This record gives sequence, C-alpha cells and structure tokens, in this order.
Amino acid sequence: QLVESGGGLVQPGGSLRLSCVVSGFSLDYYAIAWFRQAPWKEREAVSCFNVSGGRIYYEDSVKGRFTIQRDNAKNTVYLHMNSLKRETAAVYYCAEDTDDIVDRSSNCALDYEYTSWGQGTQVAVSS
Repeated sequence: QLVESGGGLVQPGGSLRLSCVVSGFSLDYYAIAWFRQAPWKEREAVSCFNVSGGRIYYEDSVKGRFTIQRDNAKNTVYLHMNSLKRETAAVYYCAEDTDDIVDRSSNCALDYEYTSWGQGTQVAVSS
C-alpha cells in the first residue's frame, strides 16, 4: 500500500514536500517514482529511483527545483518541490515497481512498469 500526503495550495515560487508512506514492500529493491497528471494531460514521471541500477531520474522541467528522497527507516519517499510554478499543478502519485519490471539500465520513468499506486495528492499553485 502506498499513501501520499502533503499536497495543497501554494503560491507561485513556494515550496511543498510530498510524502509517500509504503507498507508491505521494501524501498531497498524496487524502483519507486513520483508521477503527476494535470487536467487534460497525460500522466508523466516527475522523478524516480531506479534502485537496482543506482539511478535517479528527474523530468527536465523540475531539474534543480525538485528533489526525491528515500527514508528507508520510515519506509517513506519524499518529493521536495521548490520554486513551484502554475504549470506544476497536478495530482501527484507515488508508484512502486513491485512486480520488478523496471530494468536496471532504464530511467524508470515509464508508468506502465509500475504496479502499485497510491491514491494521489493534489497540488495547486495560485496567487
């Protein structure tokens, strides 16, 4: 089970920290990712850990502003979001590759490779 929290309304330029508590699966082995979906747009990967390949992926528009972090002791993955823009607004989902599909050489950004999903948390950016 994956449970996200931390979404909300923030002004442009503001910050949020999203949390994803994972139960039943380890963060030490499976790829884990944050995706987002804005109205009328396709779901896209924001950031992910390819654990087996030792890679971290960031979508181009969030590089330098967002940071993904794992806390294995708490079985929690965070997405630190800074300098938020209006176009950042979306429902953010946490997902884990619990069927071990993501290849160690991939960038872990393909949503169909993830089989366990949270319910999502809404992020709104407005002044």
